[in-house]
Formats: sequence, structure tokens, C-alpha cells
Amino acid sequence: MEKLKAIIDKKARTQVRAELCCGLGFIMIQTLGFMRLTFWELNWDVMEPICYFVSSFNSAIAFGFFLRTSIDPSFEGYFQRRFKTKQKKLMVLHGFDVQKYNQLRRVFYPNLGYGLPQSEYYKPGHPEDGALVS
Repeated sequence: MEKLKAIIDKKARTQVRAELCCGLGFIMIQTLGFMRLTFWELNWDVMEPICYFVSSFNSAIAFGFFLRTSIDPSFEGYFQRRFKTKQKKLMVLHGFDVQKYNQLRRVFYPNLGYGLPQSEYYKPGHPEDGALVS
């Protein structure tokens, strides 16, 4: 089960990193598009309000993410949230029994108390989140 979980975690990490790379590409294309419009097509007087509203919209999206998830709207917070979601979907896809896994972890690691060892990719905000979601 540990090997299967390691494979699932690796796949989830790869998928989330791909999402983040796509996000970086979108930000770069948006910035280059604004530069093109500002310096060649239009001028700053036209582009200033457009850039302001786009920036405000991006801030509103980040605030909405925080309200929905109660996670810091940072790249790390986004990564943790998406990793947990991808991990759950991959566990269902691979038929991974989370309850059995958590039970076995408690038997083999009794000194850990309630929480289980933290993944290097997912750092929950609450002590009870240390266990995998069942």
C-alpha cells in the first residue's frame, strides 16, 4: 500500500505542477499582451484602467479562493489544495482503500498519536487533517 500511495502522490504532484506551469504561462502571455497593447497598439492612457481592472479581478479571485478554502491565497496554498484534490481522485481511480491504509498506519506507527506522518507535498493546517481523507 505504501508503494501504491507513493505512486499516487507522485502522479498528483506532477499534475499539480503542470497546472502551476500552465498558470505561469497564462500570466506571461497576459503580461506580454498588455505590453504589446500598451507600447504598440494603444497607449498607457487606454491601458491603465484595463490593467487596473484586470489586477482587481485577479485579487478578487484570490480572495474568493481564500473564502472558499480558508487557505492562504499563495502558490503554496494553491499547491496544497490541488494536491489534496488530485490525490483523492487518483485514490478513487486506483481503488486505494484510505480507511484500511489509515488503520494500518496507526497499527505500525502507534507512537505518532492521532496524526500520521506528514507528506512532503501536503501540510495540513489542522492536526486532525494529518490523516488522509476517507
